[in-house]
Amino acid sequence: MDGKGRALDNVFIERYWRSYKYEYLFLNPPKDAWELFSETEKYVKFYNKERRHEALERLTPNEVYFNYRKLPNVS
Repeated sequence: MDGKGRALDNVFIERYWRSYKYEYLFLNPPKDAWELFSETEKYVKFYNKERRHEALERLTPNEVYFNYRKLPNVS
């Protein structure tokens, strides 16, 4: 966190939840809480291990994190 009231505090997690809702949840509504939990867990794994991100030069978050690859400064 950058500090109380900073505009960038939630930007990244809000973007993630938007992706989750529009790419998965709205297309596959869960039947119950357990299905919601298990499907969310699957999506998190997909998002980190398989989904390529333009902002990460078409790499997955895991590829960037675990390979310690330096990316150019993205504005």
